[in-house]
Parts: sequence; structure tokens; C-alpha cells
Amino acid sequence: MKKLLIIGTNTIHILNYIHLVIDYFDDILFITNSQNNQLDYKNMKMVFTKFSIRKPFLFYKSIGFIQKTINDFNPTIIHAHQINTNSLLTLLANKKIQKPLLFTAWGSDILYTPNKGFWYKKMVKYILKNAQYFTSDSKYMADVMNEIAGKPLNILIANFGINVEDLPKIEKQNIIYSNRQLKKLYRIDKIIEAYALFVGKDNPGKWKLIIGAEGEEKEMLITLADKLKIKDYIEFVGWLEKEQNSYYYNIAKYYISIPESDATSISLLEAMAAGCVPILSDLPANREWVEDGVNGLIVSDLDSNFIKKSLEVDLKKAQIINKQIIEEKGTEEANKQKFIAFYEQIISKQS
Repeated sequence: MKKLLIIGTNTIHILNYIHLVIDYFDDILFITNSQNNQLDYKNMKMVFTKFSIRKPFLFYKSIGFIQKTINDFNPTIIHAHQINTNSLLTLLANKKIQKPLLFTAWGSDILYTPNKGFWYKKMVKYILKNAQYFTSDSKYMADVMNEIAGKPLNILIANFGINVEDLPKIEKQNIIYSNRQLKKLYRIDKIIEAYALFVGKDNPGKWKLIIGAEGEEKEMLITLADKLKIKDYIEFVGWLEKEQNSYYYNIAKYYISIPESDATSISLLEAMAAGCVPILSDLPANREWVEDGVNGLIVSDLDSNFIKKSLEVDLKKAQIINKQIIEEKGTEEANKQKFIAFYEQIISKQS
């Protein structure tokens, strides 16, 4: 009987991952930090504890809770998501029990968290140095993990994959779509400034920028669009449900995402699958999916008219290439097989 113990924050990403591997296991238990009534776990067994380590009493209480849960549930394998406090608690709780333990890095936990301060860097380094198995959604992030640990780690390169069910054929429109959060990290202001350069005198009314997200910079971004006199050519459509998000992917010719730091973004894969030409910041993880000028545009100079430059990419050719890339390494099924094979490899070493 194969039993999986999942540990992580209560988010849609964890739920999507559980759905990815649920058929492989006979039983799954999820340790998380809070209720989330917006997510439907379909009566999955869940238990709750605090992941904060700011208060010593709660820190040791959480270690004890996770330790007891491991003993009572007796999992075949433990899988903790994000290299952060919940992973530290899990590593310490399993120290004596020694169940097979796997950690999945999500991006910011490796590429951003260590830069927040001494303690954060020490925590991430401790987890990487003292655990055996990891997954990363990009080779670049895996290389950073090896560098932080100071040794080569056993890392599977896999992402959570996307569902590529046949979508209704919708005619592409002159739409540029952005659905990253309205936060400083994602540099939506630079997208708006580039869009203002693009529409300028040549393209007023011919194109539309759709911004589908929320965040603390929203009012500032609306003010910026007004100041640049392009408010009529931008739509802030807010946070979107899955169906609405898919609709915009399918009508947009271009997808734009230029964060300061990122691993493999699921939204990028969704956009590629929907036939959008991606316009991306020059990050190593992005270059694992897009060849500049061939199946998308990699932007180095954010002050340039890079949206106009993206029109030089052959739309039809890029769509064919991107569809093939997603089928080979971006689908749920392709990544499901990677995770299951890695589980089997880890489990076999315990027998």
C-alpha cells in the first residue's frame, strides 16, 4: 500500500500537484497551515499545524505534531513543497524516523528567500545540505540549489504541468496578455511603458493590453496608464477564474511576463500551449523554454520598444514550435510520469 504525506501551504498549486499524482497512491494525507474554503479537496484527509518558527514553543510543538503524524500515518514517502519553514520543520521531525523524504523548490524560495537575510540563507542552505532528494522546475534553479549547498544534489527537473485539453478554436486578436501579479517583482509598470511606446502614434486603437491580475501596485499602474495617455487601450480585468484566464490566452497573440526573478512559470506554459508568442525577461529559466526571435522574444533592454520588436517573430512558426515543446515537457501527463518514476526510484532504495 503506497501512502503519500504531503506537507505545504494550502494553495491551488499544492492542490494541482495532488491531482497530478493521486492515482499512483492508495492514500494521501496533507499537512498544511490553514483552511482554504476556496479550494475543493474532495474530502481529502487534512491536518493542520503552524509553519511559523518565530516562537520557540510553537516551533517545537509543530515538530512534534509532524513527527507524530509521520508515525501514525506511516507514509511510504514524504513530499514537502517549498524550501522554507515547513520544509525545515519536516526535515527535523523526520530526523530520527528516516522516512524517504523529497523536497520541491518553487522558485522564490531559492531565487529570492536566501537574499532576505542571514537567517533565511542559513535555513535554505541547511535544508539543501541535509536532505537527499529534490525537484526543481528549471535547470537554472537546480544549478543555484547545487551552488547554495556546495555540492551536487539529486534533483529531478520537472514542473507541475498543464492540462492541454482541446480548447475551442478562437480567432486570435491584436491582444497582448499579462496575468502576473501587480507587484514590484513582476515589473508591470515596464510593460505599460513599453506598451505606450508601441501604440504611440502608429497603433492607437489597433491593439489592446489586457492585464488580468490584482496586487498592491494596481492604483499606481492605473495612474501610470492615464499619465501616458493609453488608458483607453488597456483593460485591467482583475483576478480571473480558470475559464476566463484560458479565454484571454486563446484570443491573445502575445503573452508578456518580465519579472526580475523567476523559475519556470506555469502561466508561461499555458500561454505557449494556447498559441501565444511569449515576450519574456532575460532570465535563465525562460531561456530553457524560448529561443530569442524563434518561438518568442527575450527582452534585455526594458526601456526599448520591445513589443514592436516581438512582431518580427513568425507567429505561425512560433505556435508550431511551442506546441511541440509543451507536448514534450510541459503537459501534466509528461510531468506526472517524471514524478512517479522519481518516487519509485526513491522508494526502491529503501527496500
